[in-house]
Amino acid sequence: MLGQTTTTTPPPTERGLEDLDAAALAYAARIAGLPPERRQEARDDLVRFALPFAGRLARRYRGRGEPLEDLEQVARLGLVNAVDRYDPERGSFTAYAAITIVGEIKRHFRDRTWGVHVPRRLRDLILEVGQATAALTSELSRAPSVAELAARLETPEEEILAALESAAGYSPASLNAPVGGESSAEFGDLVGESDNALESVDDRVTVSGLLHRLPWRERRILAMRFYGNQTQAEIAARFGISQMHVSRLLSRALTWLRQAMLADAPPPWQNGAAECETGRNRIALKRTGDRVVVEVGGEIDRDGADQLRRVMLEAVTGQPREVVVDLDGAGGVDAGGIAALMAGRDAAARTGVPLRLTRVQPAVRRSLTAAGLPATADA
Repeated sequence: MLGQTTTTTPPPTERGLEDLDAAALAYAARIAGLPPERRQEARDDLVRFALPFAGRLARRYRGRGEPLEDLEQVARLGLVNAVDRYDPERGSFTAYAAITIVGEIKRHFRDRTWGVHVPRRLRDLILEVGQATAALTSELSRAPSVAELAARLETPEEEILAALESAAGYSPASLNAPVGGESSAEFGDLVGESDNALESVDDRVTVSGLLHRLPWRERRILAMRFYGNQTQAEIAARFGISQMHVSRLLSRALTWLRQAMLADAPPPWQNGAAECETGRNRIALKRTGDRVVVEVGGEIDRDGADQLRRVMLEAVTGQPREVVVDLDGAGGVDAGGIAALMAGRDAAARTGVPLRLTRVQPAVRRSLTAAGLPATADA
């Protein structure tokens, strides 16, 4: 406007050594009579004038893990805040701008550069511990102890230890960092991970003990179904029984296992209706003239082994012409049943009575063959 004296900020090419206080006073006088919408140009001129000052403050903090470009951006943000809040009546603009810019840079380091979340109180203590460590190292010509740091800062040793441990969270190692050398392995490959199967260890141990309480046939069927991934039809073919029978055996065994897992003491194994119909542990002795037939039905496990042993020993007494063990109805014979059959064979050998095992199911035949008890296919 004509007749009005206007004070302007000298252009950057003419200013030489920056006088921020004079430039700030000129800025305050310039905007005093301007409406708010016309103050933007003057504000931009002062910010551009002070940018080198903000850059020098930012360069003081380089080499601390943050790119210089990021620090300069933070310093410029602090400069803008200082210009917007500047009041000439409160003192030097240079001092106020320096405090504002440095505070913004420190806030950036405090809030943005930590690799993990650390409480603000602990972050402030970490800075104090770092400064105290540098001072004590210069005084003592050695690294200070935790007790010495606690005495200098008048802080409990527990908090000093927490600060030293938390300082490692400022710049944590990357899991993708190479291990070293020419190896292609990464640091993350060496770090263990949670084993979700640990929670089921107790259950696995309990189930393992309970499985040994099941009859041999049920144990074998469970193993074939859940460990061998065999279908019920395949299992039925192996045992020479129907698929429906296999389904009933599986259901009964799993029900017993669930009840045993939840009980303080395992319940006794109960025979199912199907087993009662076929005569589980059914052992009969029939004499036809001088020929003795031992009919074995159901499953011969440790519960029926003693009975089978007694019947076998009784069969060879009286010097019969022959003893035939008919295993057509036997669905399974465990170690106790094998031992009873071997005891009968040995007793027959001592008395000179021929003994034959006949009509053996395929699953039982394999067990007998492994035990050295050959069987014939005739009746």
